[in-house]
Order: sequence, then C-alpha cells, then structure tokens
Amino acid sequence: MKVFIANFGRENYAWAECLKRGTVATMNVVAAQPLWEAGDREGYIDFQLRGATARGIKPTRAVASRWFNLMSIINETNGDLWIHKDKNLIWWTISGNGPSSFETHVEPVGRRSEVVICHKSCQPWSNVSRSGHRLEWSTLHPKARDFLSTESTLQKLGDEYADYAIALINGDDLGLWHARPKWQQKAESSKSTPGIIFNPRQKSVAIMARTATSTTEYANGQEAVRTVKNKDLLIPDLEFEPYINSLIDEQDGLCAISGLPLQFHGAEDDKAMLCSLDRIDSSKHYEYGNLQVVCQFLNMWKGARDNSEFCRLIGILQRAWS
Repeated sequence: MKVFIANFGRENYAWAECLKRGTVATMNVVAAQPLWEAGDREGYIDFQLRGATARGIKPTRAVASRWFNLMSIINETNGDLWIHKDKNLIWWTISGNGPSSFETHVEPVGRRSEVVICHKSCQPWSNVSRSGHRLEWSTLHPKARDFLSTESTLQKLGDEYADYAIALINGDDLGLWHARPKWQQKAESSKSTPGIIFNPRQKSVAIMARTATSTTEYANGQEAVRTVKNKDLLIPDLEFEPYINSLIDEQDGLCAISGLPLQFHGAEDDKAMLCSLDRIDSSKHYEYGNLQVVCQFLNMWKGARDNSEFCRLIGILQRAWS
C-alpha cells in the first residue's frame, strides 16, 4: 500500500468536491490533456515549458514532468491510503479500482483556467481512525506534523513514515515510533522552544534567505587568495522570503533540476536532499527570475556551471539509471 499526502488543486479548491464525492483529484489545462492521454511525455513537457505559472514563472523541465505524472498517479491509484489535512482535522481514504472520470470546468481561483479534472473514486473520506478515535492535528506527535501535511500537490511517503501513517489510521500503538531518539528529541524541542514555532518549510526558507544575504555581504569583489565574484541581493528584504516560498510552490515542492522531492530542515531524513537556493545564471545576482530551489548536493555539484548544460547532464544520468 502506498501512502500519499495530498492537496487538490490550486488553493486546494477541489477538496470540498473530493470530500463530497469520495474521490481524489488532479487537473490538466485543456490543451495539455490530449498529450497526457497519448502518453506523450516529451510533447507535454515542451507544451508546458512554453507557458508560465499563475505567478508568471516559467516552469522547469522537472516540474513539467511532475505535472505529467500527477494525473497518472491519480488515474492509476488503487488500494492506496490518501491523507489530507483540513484545519485541525486529518482526513483519510483508500482509493478504489473503479474507472476515473474526466470533466472539463473553469477553475474558480487564479487565472480561471479551463481544465480537465480527473476524479478517481475512493472510499468515503473519514476523520476517525478505524478504532473510532477522532483524528485531530493538534493531538499529533510533533514529528508526525512534519510529514503528515504538504504544501505541494501530493507527496508519497517513504517506508518509515508510511508505516506510521497506516498505524495512525488503524488506531494501532504508535509507541514504537515515539520511542525513537529523533522523535523524542523533536518532542523535547517542541516543549522547550518559546514563542513562535516555525515549521520545517518556514525554517528552511529563512535559512536560505539568511544564507543568500550573508553570501552577498561577503562576495563583494574583495581580494583574497582569489577574487570573489560580485553578487548582490536585488530583492527587497520584506519580499525575499515570500519569493523563495513562491518558488517552492511553483516547483511543487520538487528540486528544479532533478525533480526529486525537496526536504526541509528538521524533517529531513537525508541532509543532501535539503533545499538550497541556487542562482540559475551564476554570473548574475540574487534577483527575480534568476533563482531556483534545488537539492543541496546538486547545488554543490553545479557550482558556477551553465545551468542548461548541467541540467542536460543530469538528464542523461537520470535516463541511464531509469
């Protein structure tokens, strides 16, 4: 059984309909749908790369490929656990084996695009565990809150977290996980941290902004053993973190180069996968249109290399390993 954490449409607009109908859903713009139906991944990606997101940001190839996969995941899901957070309630369902429905409508948010929405039938959504306990966000272990919600469209949980989610829904004893050192450390830090508690994504955005600011303060062309390239921060302070946050949204929580899921500080299981802010063109500044969020290890690998050439080489590796 796969376990997915999901939202449904921009600003989660399709959730009410999914709850009412007992479905999970995703959507494609009308013009892209025939390419998905034909299984034409490259044609679909090329089409999406010619457009822009609602915020006017051009999607990366990895993000466009992810969009292609989303409808396939929804259409093909069968017997999988789906979880959705709505305010203080945790809802869950199991996908069925019936056919999907494809319906055309105009989105009620954003640019009011005409889309084809795919609804896959599931069991009725429930906010009660199989043992009869109401599933409330506020009662979750602090560590579980790191992975039982997502700000992207959907996220497939790894084995450890998937097993926990299944146990939670079944109403099983969760002590096995809660006794683990990382879980205990998370619980203790949550008790001892005063004031505002930032979630892993918020913490990561702040770290990326602070790192970029420190980099620009240092790299102002001073002479040392070598000349450091001049790098300026051309985005106003109050706009910088919201802009980084919007990049993560537009990338659907994925690395802009590899398409791998980004991980956030405090919820990571592999530090190499932590998110890192990258200048697309390293000869330019930290400015609108020249930034992307990537996995930390790829940012180190890329260095000052040309972005297009680096992405091409990563693509060769991905195809060789697939």
